[in-house]
Amino acid sequence: MNPPLRDRLDPVAPLAAAWLGGWGVLALVSTLTGAGYPFGANDPHGGDAAGLLRLVPVSVGPPLFAAVLLTAAVAALAMTGTSIRPSRPLRTLITGYAATVALALAVVVPGMRVLALLGYAPMLIIGAPFGWPPVDYAELFTWPLFARFAALAGGMLLAGALVRWRRRVADGPAPAWTTPASAARWGRWAAWTAAVVPVLYALTRFAWLFDIPLGMTRETLAEMRADGAVWAGAGLGAFAVVGAVLTLGLVARWGERFPRWLPGLAGRPVPVLLAVVPAGLVALAVLAASLDLLAAPEFADLIREGNSAALPMALWPVWAVALAAAAYAYQLRRRA
Repeated sequence: MNPPLRDRLDPVAPLAAAWLGGWGVLALVSTLTGAGYPFGANDPHGGDAAGLLRLVPVSVGPPLFAAVLLTAAVAALAMTGTSIRPSRPLRTLITGYAATVALALAVVVPGMRVLALLGYAPMLIIGAPFGWPPVDYAELFTWPLFARFAALAGGMLLAGALVRWRRRVADGPAPAWTTPASAARWGRWAAWTAAVVPVLYALTRFAWLFDIPLGMTRETLAEMRADGAVWAGAGLGAFAVVGAVLTLGLVARWGERFPRWLPGLAGRPVPVLLAVVPAGLVALAVLAASLDLLAAPEFADLIREGNSAALPMALWPVWAVALAAAAYAYQLRRRA
């Protein structure tokens, strides 16, 4: 039996293949020319200081990325809507490889930089006309940062293609926990967990704004108040609170239909991807930042000392997993 027309025309897998293949070709060009590799020691803002990519030598990175990306593009092509159903061993091989590559691209490559930019983005956008914060945007938006976002996009596309493909080729009925009723139950727990953690983080940043020296000395806090750094921290806290509220929308009625006070949209269904994609993006960015934190000896020292400003950040892996679960539960409830 041929798959439904919507499966045969599903653009996610071809788009993932094109994206991964294009970047794989760029990595191959970098291998041949010895130029353009943006990670590790070639990253002026990362280099040997942070990120797991510092462990990959510059001479190894380009050919490694070329091989992985081009092979992943072939795997994505194998997921395109077709009447050919691969054998079980081949399905297992494609699933394992695609899941590993998607996780590496979406979590290992982005590191802390992507979450930092997402956190500061509201301040950068609002403050740009007023010259605040005083940053050099040319130094901020660099080729290494763009490459990290490109890797994140590639990982999300490959993961999306894999999920859709597995649903088409799965043996037997879907597991009971994926039914809308079941997803509504465990999704509620996931959403509330994902909302609590960023609020705890925000409270530590708001404390600095109110002259409470959580996790630092009084002298350090005085320096932060003098140079305005506490306002940057408060901005991150405000962004975290907004994110917590939006997370609860994954289990609230207003997360399924636009509120009445939105002109032109009142009462209309919220597009599923409008909720799932941003939530998935933030979940992956938080998980990527968590890897960098956990790999940093300085952060481990702060946790051992019981630093009150760092302790909420130790919960970031929980936040990431819970947010991803809440987004998936939302998609399961509304996909019909």
